[in-house]
Order: sequence, then C-alpha cells, then structure tokens
Amino acid sequence: MLSVKGLVDSNCPSSIPSNYLCLKNPDDSILYETENIPIIDFSQLNSSNPNERSKEIQKLGDACRDWGFFMLVNHGVSETLRDELLRASQSFFDLTEVEKMEYAGRKLFDPIRCGTSFNVMVDKTLFWRDYLKCYVHPHFSAPSKPPGFSETLEEYITKTRELIGELLKGISRSLGLEENFIHKRLNVESGSQLLVINFYPPCPDPELVMGLPAHTDHGLLTLLMQNELSGLQIQHNGKWIPVHPLPNSFLINTGDHMEILTNGKYKSVIHRAVVNQKATRISVGTAYGPPLDNIVSPALELVQEDNPLAYRAIKYSDYLQLQQSHELDKNSCLDRIRI
Repeated sequence: MLSVKGLVDSNCPSSIPSNYLCLKNPDDSILYETENIPIIDFSQLNSSNPNERSKEIQKLGDACRDWGFFMLVNHGVSETLRDELLRASQSFFDLTEVEKMEYAGRKLFDPIRCGTSFNVMVDKTLFWRDYLKCYVHPHFSAPSKPPGFSETLEEYITKTRELIGELLKGISRSLGLEENFIHKRLNVESGSQLLVINFYPPCPDPELVMGLPAHTDHGLLTLLMQNELSGLQIQHNGKWIPVHPLPNSFLINTGDHMEILTNGKYKSVIHRAVVNQKATRISVGTAYGPPLDNIVSPALELVQEDNPLAYRAIKYSDYLQLQQSHELDKNSCLDRIRI
C-alpha cells in the first residue's frame, strides 16, 4: 500500500481519498486550552536533598493518578541529540518507497516494521500517518538506511532508557513501595522497548482525517518527543486538552500495563493525534514494558477490600496481539481483560 507521504508527493491531492475520510463527533472538536498539564522536574526527582526528592515523587504520583500524563523537564538529554534524531527520522521517510519497503515487516513481533495507518488489515478508515517501528531492547534493531540513522537512534535510546528507569523508581515510591518494586516485579532491565516514529504529512483538509484516533498505549510508560508542530491531544476528565510542550521537554504518559499493575490506581491516558495543513509533524515515541513473555497482573500489594482485583493476568505478548488485531478504539483493549 502507498504511504501517505507517497500519496502527497505523487498527487499533491486537493481532495482527500474517500478511504481516509473519518466521521467525527462534533463534541470531540471542542478543545480546552486552560488546563495546566503537570510538569515534573527530573533534576528534583534525582535531588540529593531528601525533601526536594520527596516532594517531586509526590507530584509524580499525583500526575500518574489524576492525569496519566506529564511533561518532563531538566532531564539532561541534549537538544542537539533530539534535533539530530528528528532530522534523521525525516531522512528515513524521505527514502524511496522501494527502499522503505525493505523494512516493511509482515508480523507483529518483527524487529523492524515500516508501514502506514495503524493496521491496514483491520482499519475500516485509514489514518493520515506513516510509521517506523523498531524493537530496540533487549536486542537493538534499526534500519541501516539512511547512513548514521541507526547510531543516532541507539544513542538516544540509551539515554532515554536511563530516564525511564529513574521514573519507574519514583513511581514505585509514590505507590508506597520500595523503589525497585516495578523493576523486580516485571523484570524491567530485560524488558521490551518499542520505538515508534510517526510521520504525519500535511493534509489539504485536516478536519476530515485523523492522524491516530483516541486510544491508550500498551506498556508501562511511553516517552514522546516531537518537532515544533503540535498535534497531540489528551483526554482529561472527559475533555480534550491540546498539548503544547515546553521547549526541550519530553511528554510521558502511563500505559495500559501501568494501570493493570497498579490495579487501576494509575490510569492509562486516552490520547489522539491530529494533523495540520501547513507542514509535516514528526513524533518519536518509545513504549517501555516488561519482557514479551512476562505475565502481567495487578500487584497484590495494591489490591485491597475497597479496591478489589480489577484485571485478569495476561502475557504481555498476548496483550499486544489483542490490541493489534482490533481497531484502535479508546481503551477497549483494557476492557477486554477487565474483571
């Protein structure tokens, strides 16, 4: 199937092909700009001052409980590396259709997959989005083209993985558990890490299509960065909030397996991606989860009389297959294992 970039480059369409037209609920077009998205200061989270660290852990727990989303600042990953990765990502999608097809992949757990929409085998409506997906841990996989792309990706992955490790320690503490609880419970050091680069070309009529519809992410945490164009929107208290990241910040959201592990205390946030008429939006997301063969269930330490067992146990790879075999639809995948 032709990529969206290929469609735009070859036809410069003035009208949207019918298989991309997306019916939308008018209420979903109402955006609320006034909500204050939580900000977590990574330097405070790692502070040698116990009081500062304790306050930031409390803020982190509040963000996971009340929002399922936060911006991470003062994280120590250089702007130079971030910009380099975004340029390299653009260069990958600038490869010819034939070159990109070398990385098409056919199966869900192929180390590298390049494609369009979400899953063209089940999508009734196609989404205005091309993607590159790479499993980058415990074994690192990346395309060999363009030159230097793989090396930049590996450097970025190494640095951001350290951030996620520290965030998971802070989240464990915020739950009243010892800081390595999540690491030990889900064998995070050997965990699965999926990198997804999303490429959203400009669209002649953005109101008629979706980049990605409302959905939740699998895994524990997703770390996201993007170029200067906004397009991410999150749902908070039933309202859609547009996200305008602070300069050089990362966007972090809790995933389905954080909700399962915490027995619903920390919710997996519903979010979506919209497109624009002006220019290409690129986002780089990394989903961090347990090893693919790990079985994830609620931590018994967080199951109480007033918070009974809410989810059945499921192997991580089975959950991914469950999600991939259905259309994206808010948090319907979590609903399939809810007790």
